[in-house]
Amino acid sequence: MEATKVAVIGCGTIANSAHIPNYMALPEAQIKYFCDIIPERAQTAVEKYGCGTAVTDYRDILSDPEVTAVSVCTPNKMHTPITIDFLNAGKNVLCEKPAARTYKEALMMQEAQHKSGKVLNIGVVNRFNTAVNEIKKLIDGGELGEVYHVYVSFRAHRSIPGLGGDFTTKEIAGGGVLIDWGVHYLDIVMYCTGDPAPLTVSGKSFCRLGTDMPNYVYKGMWAENTKNLNGTYDVDDFITGFVRTKGPTISLNGAWAQNIGIGESFIDFLGTKAGIRLQYGGRFTVYGTKNGELIEYQPEYEMCDMFNNEIASFLRCIKTGEKLPSHIDTVIITAKLMQGLYDSSDSGSEIIC
Repeated sequence: MEATKVAVIGCGTIANSAHIPNYMALPEAQIKYFCDIIPERAQTAVEKYGCGTAVTDYRDILSDPEVTAVSVCTPNKMHTPITIDFLNAGKNVLCEKPAARTYKEALMMQEAQHKSGKVLNIGVVNRFNTAVNEIKKLIDGGELGEVYHVYVSFRAHRSIPGLGGDFTTKEIAGGGVLIDWGVHYLDIVMYCTGDPAPLTVSGKSFCRLGTDMPNYVYKGMWAENTKNLNGTYDVDDFITGFVRTKGPTISLNGAWAQNIGIGESFIDFLGTKAGIRLQYGGRFTVYGTKNGELIEYQPEYEMCDMFNNEIASFLRCIKTGEKLPSHIDTVIITAKLMQGLYDSSDSGSEIIC
């Protein structure tokens, strides 16, 4: 079987930690292009992985008939135009999360996918996580009874990524902790509970602890190499919200930075028969009753590599026509939910979806 020819657009952290290594590990994939606006990044990838051609303009790839699969691993600002251009060129796309900076941009991507008929999956990689799928099986099988509420907490002490750079510039990223971290947590909730349509959204975001960039104190910083203390900080470092859906209600608290030195990274599914706490990126515990006694247990299962599963599933669905759980038609619900939280914060009122 001939290998699928792949182009990777953006050769930064997520490309090198997830996309590229997993394409390289799959015999059914062959990376033909590494593209980055910083020439050294693209050339470094060619030399490191021993394959492909380095390019700086993704448009140079659009007309290559051999390339049928593309990973978009750029800053959020470029997700929409790059994805749409590749879809219009007849390519299948896996675009990193979030789908876009705004719900409006995500709708533009969805429209382009519908017109082209090509695959557009979004990098909500937890839909390929073993623990998450085990929870979904329990919920779908009725083991929790009615799941009536889900609580989400994604809070860190002082962990603003790349202070002053792309991550903290709204014009580039679209938002802060909600769009960067919260997208994963909320997408897990939506996936496990059957992607219920949001009805109303109320939220409040805060841009507080990173505003005095020269004096921001921290222990460690993700993407510190992109820090720019002369740059911009105009995104949310704390978000709180409440969502009504056609399924459960959802409440959330998220922080890139807070003056509490204890981090929280979990999701609680509250059901009438049992409840589950999922430690993000780890395992989960089930709480319930049996024979008049309180019980709790942690299921045992073999954890797969979710990024490998995601990439392999993307390549497979191109050939089979299978519609994955990460398809834009499904993931766009999370984009709508996040937009509602931001709009509610800006307006100071509840948003009807």
